Amino acid sequence: MTETGTADEREAVVRSRSAKSGLPPGTLVHIGEKSDREIRISVLDYGEGRLEEREITSLKDSFYYMDTDTVTWIDVEGLHEIEIIQKLGEQGVHPLVLEDIVNTAQRPKIEDYGEYLYIVLRMLHPTDSGFRSEQVSLVTGRNFVISFQEGITGDAFRKVKERIRGNKGRIRSMGADYLAYSLIDLVVDDYFTVLEGMGERIEDLEERVLTEATTATTRVLQQLKRELIAVRRSVWPLRELLAALGRRESSLISDQVAVYLRDVYDHVVELIDTVEADREMLAGIHDIYLSTLSNRMNEIIKFLTIIGTIFIPLTFIAGVYGMNFEHMPELHWRYGYFGVLILMLLVALSLLGFFKHKKWL
Repeated sequence: MTETGTADEREAVVRSRSAKSGLPPGTLVHIGEKSDREIRISVLDYGEGRLEEREITSLKDSFYYMDTDTVTWIDVEGLHEIEIIQKLGEQGVHPLVLEDIVNTAQRPKIEDYGEYLYIVLRMLHPTDSGFRSEQVSLVTGRNFVISFQEGITGDAFRKVKERIRGNKGRIRSMGADYLAYSLIDLVVDDYFTVLEGMGERIEDLEERVLTEATTATTRVLQQLKRELIAVRRSVWPLRELLAALGRRESSLISDQVAVYLRDVYDHVVELIDTVEADREMLAGIHDIYLSTLSNRMNEIIKFLTIIGTIFIPLTFIAGVYGMNFEHMPELHWRYGYFGVLILMLLVALSLLGFFKHKKWL
């Protein structure tokens, strides 16, 4: 399922937005697909020489970790229980941020609230038929990161958690800004996986269009166009987001981490180039599809025209000898019937020879 979702999911989103109409700003209404899983909250509090990991039932139970000198990562999987998200407001998080967290139709963006940054991303999960999309929200402070996943596809950040548990790389020796970078980098890496799969499907479609232009081919072409539009809407805002982080417009981003963020920015530029190239390929495939249909129609019309041209003189001969005049000399010929048939055959062969000489056949 792509970002556009099924008809039922789009209808659910529309109903949620209409239910929110007229409510005051900051009112929490969950917009998006509801996960069947229970909300899961995990805490990883770590430093270079220590790691504490536990699961909790309320965000309130994790707030005391945020006052320590270590890095605290609070990961929330599932957004449909508003009461749990409201607890974050007790730590001074702006109501508009809480509203955006539960609204999963957000455009990727970054907002600076001084003591923390609020970052919205679209995470793409590759599937056999395309990809599945979910919104990821990050609240990043001096020594903490609070991440919010929709929880539809399970834990999207398990790879980063495994790196922390195994003390791989430099993540345990860096601050919260490096953790935020690691999560953003993971999101961007999945875009490459999705676009690679999409590129293979586009190449297969191009070969199919050259050999057969059917209704099924049209459906595949339209599906790929919708998926590419969804990816484009997700990846283009990332460029602006990472440019702001790389310029260190916030004091929460260190010079050391800004270098890594600029590297991710380069990756996003590469993604944008790939998306635009795929768009041009799909436009070219569409033109090839229309050209193939036009050529096929021309071949059919040419064939019917040749058949019609051959039968015009034959019809004329048959019409002449089909008249019921009494005094027609040929009517009394013994071999007149066979003679007319031979004449008609010679006329048809002569026309076929003429068409082949003109290279119309």
